[in-house]
Amino acid sequence: MDRLVYKIAPRALWEAAEATGVFAGASVDFEDGFIHLSSAAQVKETARLYFAGQSDLLLIGVETAALGEALKWEVSRGGNLFPHLYAPLEFSAVDFVVPLPLGPDGAHQFPDLETGR
Repeated sequence: MDRLVYKIAPRALWEAAEATGVFAGASVDFEDGFIHLSSAAQVKETARLYFAGQSDLLLIGVETAALGEALKWEVSRGGNLFPHLYAPLEFSAVDFVVPLPLGPDGAHQFPDLETGR
């Protein structure tokens, strides 16, 4: 199993969640009944498909071991298994939060996915 999974979130949404101590998800998460996460192999495609051209985003690295049984790997896009969190995301499970800026080519510029640097 991957050590980390990832959430891409608008900065304002994440900062509002920080005030409560728990991230309950974005509107798409509420609609689907779980928090959408991505593996390291999936997160760049997730950014391209669902966050193209969006600035002021954050990349959140989440420790899979801290999520327990609320983390389910389920078939989604293209038949791939995606991590879905069936509980609010506790900040204690977060390994790092870093900006996810747009580069000159309009694509998001990712840090090292293991360290967030």
